[in-house]
Amino acid sequence: MSFECVKKLPTPEEMREKFPLTDKLAQLKSERDIQISDVLMGNSDKFLVVIGPCSADNEDAVIDYVSRLAKVYDAVKDKLLIIPRIYTSKPRTKGVGYKGLISQPDPKGRIDHCLGLSAMRNLQLRAIRESGLTAADEMLYPENLEYVSDIISYVAVGARSVESQEHRMAASGCSLPTGMKNPTSGSLNVMLNAVYAAQQEQSFIFRGYEVKTSGNKLAHCVLRGGLTDQGQSIPNYQYDDLRLLLSLYDQREIVNPAVIVDANHNNSNKQFKKQIDIVKDVLNSRKADTDIKKLVKGVMIESYIEEGSQKIGEGVYGRSITDPCLGWDDTERLLLEMAERV
Repeated sequence: MSFECVKKLPTPEEMREKFPLTDKLAQLKSERDIQISDVLMGNSDKFLVVIGPCSADNEDAVIDYVSRLAKVYDAVKDKLLIIPRIYTSKPRTKGVGYKGLISQPDPKGRIDHCLGLSAMRNLQLRAIRESGLTAADEMLYPENLEYVSDIISYVAVGARSVESQEHRMAASGCSLPTGMKNPTSGSLNVMLNAVYAAQQEQSFIFRGYEVKTSGNKLAHCVLRGGLTDQGQSIPNYQYDDLRLLLSLYDQREIVNPAVIVDANHNNSNKQFKKQIDIVKDVLNSRKADTDIKKLVKGVMIESYIEEGSQKIGEGVYGRSITDPCLGWDDTERLLLEMAERV
């Protein structure tokens, strides 16, 4: 094996001791977990909104953004349940480029996973402490989930990971709501197989142990569109797509059938302004069909302070250095309108 052991990293237990969660914040997280679970199990009519930057690249800008979300949340919390998107790992299709805060706390600096783990936990702690909102993060590296699982309230398994048996089994041991995205091919069957696997009891090797899981009954689908072999985007958020997914759910032994629609990625062809129309289209489908209303529990939106994207090093505060995002003004208007239409 051509591995070079660079340094030994702190364990999740050691990192939790270094950045502890207070009893007060632990209680807040527990309450948020229950609220989100109630939506996915059909016990609450609130609409989930997982929203935030494509990647959490700058601590101060992310906290600024999440604090703005918290102020809007006060006005919409009777209808919406906002989950800040604080994604600290960035998947790369070709394996090169910026891989997120967990790899590079400073996007212009060197790779340092030890500093990255500290930066990840500190950011998630600071977000809940300053905003009162618990966040979502992506399970790009299953072993890293334990470093923040006591802080966050939602986990996403991405399009490039959803076919991985390791991710499916790790999701089965996750006690948090876990969204399984359709793969880049757009296959609904692959996504549903991932949800089914995550809901089952599993036994596998994890962090040097033989482990058993009890299954994650809150695993659910996330529609993010797909790609043809020629690289053309295929959206899958429209009424007929949702009816098809509903029929496929009915053919499987999956509990708590639910879907969240990702308004960006291949659904919008990364044309970030289209997210506004896509969200409205999803709300219209829910209004037109009671079965779809029961199935569609929320949306995902990529949003930041400044709209669009920039290259690393351009230095625009609050603008994405990965995929382009909605700006704050559009975001605030959309959230307020959603609260009126849900």
